[in-house]
Amino acid sequence: MEQTQYTPANYKSSQSVRWCPGCGDHAILNSLHKAMATVGVPPHMTAVISGIGCSSRLPYYMNTYGFHTIHGRAAAIATGFKVARPDMTVWQISGDGDGLAIGGNHFIHAVRRNIDINMLLFNNKIYGLTKGQYSPTSDRGFVSKSSPYGTTEDPFIPAELVFGARGNFFARSIDVELQISQEVLVAAARHKGASVVEILQNCVIFNHGIHNFITDKEHRAERTIHLVHGEKMLFGKDKEMGLVRDGFLLKAVKVGEEGYTMDDVLVHDAHTQSNFLHQQLAMMDGHDLPLALGVIRDVDSPAYDQAVEEQVAEVRARKNFSSLRDMVLAGETWTVE
Repeated sequence: MEQTQYTPANYKSSQSVRWCPGCGDHAILNSLHKAMATVGVPPHMTAVISGIGCSSRLPYYMNTYGFHTIHGRAAAIATGFKVARPDMTVWQISGDGDGLAIGGNHFIHAVRRNIDINMLLFNNKIYGLTKGQYSPTSDRGFVSKSSPYGTTEDPFIPAELVFGARGNFFARSIDVELQISQEVLVAAARHKGASVVEILQNCVIFNHGIHNFITDKEHRAERTIHLVHGEKMLFGKDKEMGLVRDGFLLKAVKVGEEGYTMDDVLVHDAHTQSNFLHQQLAMMDGHDLPLALGVIRDVDSPAYDQAVEEQVAEVRARKNFSSLRDMVLAGETWTVE
């Protein structure tokens, strides 16, 4: 049978997109439509589940199954959905407030369990829908409506949480990097297990320009590095810079200077089991070392939903259960009259 070829239009709903003009969410939605078409999972076999926040409007703009749930509970509901319907492809949409504050516990356990869901974290370092309070990813000293004199706490770094929860897939992009966004979303969909994609997103109303240090066109080539599995870790406008080992640390050098040659530049291996280098790459912030974009870690590991499905099938066959009623009545029972 010939496989149906899908286009981005197949995944778009007829709803009018209601985000502020210039919001980074528009670009992310566009990249997601294109990524879904590339992967080719039919819309009726796809579910998009969100929590609460500006980003969580996204299911309305998808021609798939969708569920706009409650604040911070997207990961919990996506987990239940995937375990009940392991044949479906599940995307979870959360913002940094929704996903890492009230939803933080669900986030780390979905990663730890390795549920086969694609978790998109829109990170604009602010609460947008509730009008500009600081979020778990806001920088120390950040002035907002809920911190008029500046925050007095350090932020979560999403990558650090993923690796702390023993995550097997982590990627990062920026809303303005449409090609990289599409690339990492496709990789996330094809990964079996929990996939976390952090997308740095601009809120034009309450936190406009928060990522300018990274996204500014004049400096983006020097302050970011696009990691591709199997390729040298090069960056800069002419790819003249590279990442090398400096003891146990990483160092940015100019190839051909200070005795460094192309042979010294590291090759990215997203599939190695050891996460030591992956963590170092994910924690680079664009200052001393460039911010890492692309798929940073992509390692195979047993998925929770698949293990549950296999366990249920094994127990059902061994116990000869054909229905839930059979299971309930299998043990010692009594009748109350």
